[in-house]
Amino acid sequence: MAAINWHAPWLASWRAVGEPAAHEVLAGVLQPDALNQVAQTLWPAPAQPPVRFVPQSDLPPGMAYEQYIFDSARCPTREGLHDFFNALAWLNFPHTKRRLNHLHVAQIAHSGIAPVRGPARDALTVFDENVALLRAPDALWEALAAKDWPQVFGPLRPLWAESSLVLFGHALLEKLVYPRKAVTAHVYRAFPATDSIADLDAWLAADLTAEKFAAKPFAHLPVLGVPHWWPANEVPGFYDDLGVFRAARVTAVAASK
Repeated sequence: MAAINWHAPWLASWRAVGEPAAHEVLAGVLQPDALNQVAQTLWPAPAQPPVRFVPQSDLPPGMAYEQYIFDSARCPTREGLHDFFNALAWLNFPHTKRRLNHLHVAQIAHSGIAPVRGPARDALTVFDENVALLRAPDALWEALAAKDWPQVFGPLRPLWAESSLVLFGHALLEKLVYPRKAVTAHVYRAFPATDSIADLDAWLAADLTAEKFAAKPFAHLPVLGVPHWWPANEVPGFYDDLGVFRAARVTAVAASK
């Protein structure tokens, strides 16, 4: 927890909620209790937070995690960064997290808990763990989806100033506590009315469907390549690393044409 750099640009939308909770955990408060304290400031009585954070041991043996949240409005929470950032997602994006929970439960009801998840539930998990939300002009989005890195970070670089990128996935945020050039997000294109997190949350909750997830509507982005997010990306040659900024695969059919 002490390693989190709350001044990192990718945590700009998380700091107001996350830093006080982290401070309490560092002071010795159990993580679920610290998160509940912050939740109560966001939803003062008689309002109710979207979930109550409880120790992982409260999850009944044999019960699916998502089903337990759906049934009880309680979120089992382990100590550590992974569940800490998951809890912050509940506090910052309550409508989106509730929508994801409902979609998970619907998929479980449809196909049960299987060793291999279907495409919709697999993409649901990817979204929850690793997605970044991008509002961007068409030209930038199309180049990003094509993995046209010379365009994305070359001639189209000024378009990042007209864009908004918000990291959502809790595993993605956890990885960036110790930033590495190769950390890559699955990017979902968003069209909120404004750049406010509340508007983005409301838009996402209305937009997400199992059908969209089944189509895996993601682009990919090494997030430390975002202009002004990492000093090293101003150095010539940063984007020439083909192990990170990989070109899109060309299918055998396309290559034969």
